[in-house]
Amino acid sequence: MEHEAVASLLASALGDPLTTWSLGSFGAVASFLRDPEEVAMPLADARMGIVTARGAIALDPAALLRPVAYETGFAFGWNHALSLCLPRDACAMGRRSVLTELGPDREAAGIGHRDHILFDLGLNLLAVDACIRTDDAALIDLLRSRAGREIFNPDNTIAAELVAAGPHRVFVTRIGRVEVFTPIRADPNSGSVGPRTHILPHILRLGRTHPATAPIPSGWVPCGAIHPPHPCRDGVGRRISFQRARHEAFQALLTRWGDPDLVAAKHAAIRGEAVVGRFARSARRAAEAQAACLRGEG
Repeated sequence: MEHEAVASLLASALGDPLTTWSLGSFGAVASFLRDPEEVAMPLADARMGIVTARGAIALDPAALLRPVAYETGFAFGWNHALSLCLPRDACAMGRRSVLTELGPDREAAGIGHRDHILFDLGLNLLAVDACIRTDDAALIDLLRSRAGREIFNPDNTIAAELVAAGPHRVFVTRIGRVEVFTPIRADPNSGSVGPRTHILPHILRLGRTHPATAPIPSGWVPCGAIHPPHPCRDGVGRRISFQRARHEAFQALLTRWGDPDLVAAKHAAIRGEAVVGRFARSARRAAEAQAACLRGEG
């Protein structure tokens, strides 16, 4: 029954063009999003998912998949998300530490990409294989010549060469994959909003699976997240007038998929009671920001 509820959650989120998806780890994330008017097609196989001209998401949710809804409050607002978690002993991927050729991408979302060659970048992350995919013969030769090396070594120029070449990025987890077809942006803040990837070496060096602000249950690892539309921000983070329907929609998700103790702490804070603990205090800050919006002060 729980697996059916998770599948229903995923299907509903896939059907909402205002929802953003991310798969990956702290410091290496592939995001999938689409415009409401953008052509989006279902996958040709049995997986849940969508493919557009700019990217794709293909989901094959494991039976152990656990959504964790939460809010994090800060001085002038709050964030929200549903992390998609697996037990630590069920989430591991290849853990390769050097650039590695994997062969044709037989699991590609699009049938036309299944003969293209997949290379693991070798980031040695627990829950995701961060890969690139190409059918360009010159780029394949270049990648093969650099195989077996760490991509961020000071004497290795492959990272800059990949930015220039702009191959597909394919981030693969135990619950699915995100594929990004658009060019790689040297400046992550430039260009239009759409499917994209971020690989941030200074964050990867921390060795964390998720930010310290995310209340992920002990023993669980996020493989990705669903980011429903925010009540106070548009898809690029710009301030908008408070959207009560969006707020109420996420509160329902929080009640269903959130940590009951944190949900209780949030309601206690709304009643003016003291709360204890870092995550509970963050939930209190979120409640305070939301209360201001509900009063028309946001």
